[in-house]
Formats: sequence, structure tokens, C-alpha cells
Amino acid sequence: MKPKYTTILFLLALFLIASTHACKKKPDNPIVPPTDTLYTLTPDTLIYPPHFPAPELPADNMPAKERYQLGRMLYYDTILSNDGRACAGCHIQNYGFSAPALYKNVMPVLPHENLAWYKNFMWDGSKTGTLEDLMLFEVTDFFGTDLSKINASTKYKPLFKKYFRVDNITRKEIAYALAQYVRKIITRQSKYDLYMQGLVSLTPDEYYGYRIFFTETGDCFHCHSNPVMSDNQMHNTGLDSLYTKDADKGYFNVTGNTNDLGKFRTANLRNVAQRNYYMHDGRFTTLQQVIDFYDHGMHKVNNLDPIMALPFKTDGLHLTDLQKTQLIAFLKTLTDTTFVTDPTLSNPN
Repeated sequence: MKPKYTTILFLLALFLIASTHACKKKPDNPIVPPTDTLYTLTPDTLIYPPHFPAPELPADNMPAKERYQLGRMLYYDTILSNDGRACAGCHIQNYGFSAPALYKNVMPVLPHENLAWYKNFMWDGSKTGTLEDLMLFEVTDFFGTDLSKINASTKYKPLFKKYFRVDNITRKEIAYALAQYVRKIITRQSKYDLYMQGLVSLTPDEYYGYRIFFTETGDCFHCHSNPVMSDNQMHNTGLDSLYTKDADKGYFNVTGNTNDLGKFRTANLRNVAQRNYYMHDGRFTTLQQVIDFYDHGMHKVNNLDPIMALPFKTDGLHLTDLQKTQLIAFLKTLTDTTFVTDPTLSNPN
């Protein structure tokens, strides 16, 4: 081939290469291909004493730090209600997530502690299932949360979008966030828990009270079972012989079964010494009164719990004054002073 034609072909090749390169030049506003930008939640753990059983966790709401913090924010926020109430208004940390006094015409506030181990909720067992189920009741029926307020919130809207991947917040997501927080309200550093781990010793009175509690002498342990201090079941302990008020009928209001009259869910005794009312209607205001009732005050009704009707209890326990004092000393070891001041459970707002 002649040099002249070689040069022409070479120049033509360069031109084609340059033209091709120019066609591939990036535009001023390129279209970025879609990528997965979904937020990855940080797995969290529940911290509980080694003598506690592992709680059951829902597969669709496993512990996550971000959802826990969101639930914590909501727990202390009046945005959940339409009248200025918040969960923390009645479930006060300083009082073991209960309330310091009985509200007029309102049943005593059950504490929000160690509920990760519960299946039955409320005094009368009217709510069952998971913490997610309980919180859904709180949001839907108790507070009647206005979803338009939550969805209009510049504070919460992006957080739910990020942590629950929803554009429209429903009561389900709110309940799931609250459940994450409540599930971590765990009392675990009471003197009794430390004793169970071999880290401290009980005083003589505390120890003898412990023996009274966990033997037939006091026979408390059958219902207030170790380590949560509640069997989470319904019992009639002979509190009343007549049920003149609907609230006194207890579990009967749920089942309609006359055998369930006067049955109530076993109260959790954790931090019990911090309360100043006891029983479903707050009729007792001291631990001494409670112990006196179980010692000699119960009514022998037809559906009295079998545990309360044992032969040696037919005319009372007959505890001495010293034994009652020792039992109270033990009950005070269930107080967790670090729990009521734990900054990770306090108001983050």
C-alpha cells in the first residue's frame, strides 16, 4: 500500500476513535443506577442475671439499639396521647416503673419491669401474648394515639422511615418500638440477685426471711416463683368473699366463668418495698398489712386457690411478729437501687 493511503487511513482511524470517545463522555446530570440504601439495624442484647431463664424474643422484632432508643423516646413523649399523658407519667422510673400513689378511681399501676418474661398482662389477665401485643393495646385503646400527629412529626417521621422502612407510620410500628424499650426494663442488681450469684451475703433477718418465703412456713414461693417473683398466672387468694364491684371480680370479667371470680394475676414482687399500695384496688398500704392478710385474713371462698387451701393453712399461717419482720427484711432485698436510677432507661428527650 502506498504511503499516501496509509497516512489517510491512520488519520481516519484517529478520527473514529476520538468520535467514539466523545459519544461516551458523561452527561452533565448522569443517571445514577439505584443502590440498596436501607439502614442496617444494630443488634442489641438483653442484659439479665445468669439465674434468669432466657426470654422468648419475637422473630420480627429482635432487639436492635436504634428501635430501643426510638421506643425510649416515645415512652416519655406525650405525643402518644391526646390529653398530655405519657407512658412514663404513670410508670415512673424512681418508683420501679410504677406510681407513688393510688390515683383516684384508677386501679393501681402495675410496674413495667421484667415483662419480657410475661405472657399475661394487666391485673385481671385481660391482655395476653407478647409485649408487642400489650403495647398495641396501649397505643390503640389506652392512648388512642393520633397517627396524623406522628406522621406529621419531623422528629419521628424520618426515624420510623429509617428503622422500620415505612413511609406511613401505623400503630404497629409504634407498638414495636415501645416493646423494644419495655423489654429492656429489667431489674437485675438487687441484693437478692447478687446473693443468688454468690456475690454478697444476707443478714440474719434477711436470710431467715428468705427461708420463710421459700418454704411452707410462709409459702410465698408457689405463686411468687423464683427468679422473676411471679408465676404470671391467675389466682384467687381469698381477698374477698363478696364481689360487689366489677373490679373485684378479676379474671371473671375476661372469661365469664364463675370459677374465675376474684382471680388476679400474681403481682411481681421486684422492688415491692418501693410501693405504697398493694392488691388490685390498693386496699393495703404497707407490706405489714399484706403479710397480715396472708397470715390470717383470707376468706375461704369456693374457688380459693388450692395452694391457699392446703391443710396447714386452714386457720392461717400463724407467723410470729419476728417472722413477719424477717419476711419484710427479705422482701426489701428485692429492691434494685441501680435500676431506679439507670440513665439508659431515663428520659432521653
